[in-house]
Amino acid sequence: MIRWIVFLVFVIVLEIYAFQAFKTLIKSKWFFVFYYVTSAIALAYIIYQLYYFDRSVGQTPKTMMTMGLLLLLYVPKLLLTIILFGEDIIRVFVGLFSLVNSNSEGFLPERRKFVSQIALGIAAIPFTSFLYGITFGKYNFKVIKQTLFFPDLPEAFDGTTITHISDVHSGSFDDAEKIQYAINLINEQNSDMVLFTGDIVNTHATEMDPWIDTFKGIHNPKFGKFSILGNHDYGEYIDWKSQTEKQVNFEGIKAIHDKIDFKLLLNEHVKIKKDNQELAIVGVENWGRKFGERGDLNLASKGLKKEDFKIVMSHDPSHWDEKIQHDENHYHLTLSGHTHGLQFGIEIPGWVKWSPVQYVYKQWAGLYENAGRYIYVNRGFGFHAYPGRVGIMPEITVIELKKGEKVA
Repeated sequence: MIRWIVFLVFVIVLEIYAFQAFKTLIKSKWFFVFYYVTSAIALAYIIYQLYYFDRSVGQTPKTMMTMGLLLLLYVPKLLLTIILFGEDIIRVFVGLFSLVNSNSEGFLPERRKFVSQIALGIAAIPFTSFLYGITFGKYNFKVIKQTLFFPDLPEAFDGTTITHISDVHSGSFDDAEKIQYAINLINEQNSDMVLFTGDIVNTHATEMDPWIDTFKGIHNPKFGKFSILGNHDYGEYIDWKSQTEKQVNFEGIKAIHDKIDFKLLLNEHVKIKKDNQELAIVGVENWGRKFGERGDLNLASKGLKKEDFKIVMSHDPSHWDEKIQHDENHYHLTLSGHTHGLQFGIEIPGWVKWSPVQYVYKQWAGLYENAGRYIYVNRGFGFHAYPGRVGIMPEITVIELKKGEKVA
């Protein structure tokens, strides 16, 4: 009950300040009738969805839309409130000064119109951004290409290409045409192998049922298609009726990979051979400092030597940060996902790369390197929680392996 009271007080404060900003600029009473009716309906919908959230079902399109509506309405109003509250502090000091000097104009000066204009202009930025993210951004797929040089890459694999995807979250999809477009993009890359680094569903194996044929349409490249599990694939985020039901769902999720012709690697590796040379694809189960440590890198690498060229698939980049990059067995390249880049941020290549998620994960999007060991963090194929993407777009990565030293 306390949290609901806090939430309502918070919303009321935001609405009071939003009203003041609009009142300074707009005089039509019908505008405010419309504004408060729609705001009340939206708030009632949000409260209803949050209150009746079913922990045995988990995330649904309705709960995602609730999150989207929550961000769309209240992040802009929060910015309005911060700016106008700052003005109020100044108004109080001005009023006290006037009181001390016996100024007859009253304690508080009127709210300044230009401050409200600035506040509304700033608030319009997240509002339009979140709206764009929901309507267009979530399916604005980008193909990002990266060339990596390794002195010890076997010559037979010089020029090998990898298409890397991650975080499908099929239970969030609502547009078959857009997903088919993304699959076509994957196939157009014509890579030598396709690697998927986990989170094929939000929670339930059945979420993938409508999309089996679509994802089975990913062409089988000459070196194969391999996959691992992510934190969402273990069914940890809902209340199950029994442990048996949870296990049945988990087995169903693992079976999905075979249905779409991916080889699921569960703490194991496979060797890709060409011209009597080979490289290893090492697939570990989810290992993350926040979401469980099921992955066993030693088990997955059993039988491999330090000099073997190794590509690790590990869903959570914190695994690389804390373990893989320091491992004596020398893992050349790690492919991860998990962060989604928070589905919100600013990226201007060569200029700006920022997202709030960077304060949680050191490696959160793109390429990172330490002592010749690389990790690439895919920004994610799908979306989760917030039904959109702002600034951090869904990604299909194409990595080319080259033998030699990187040219400066």
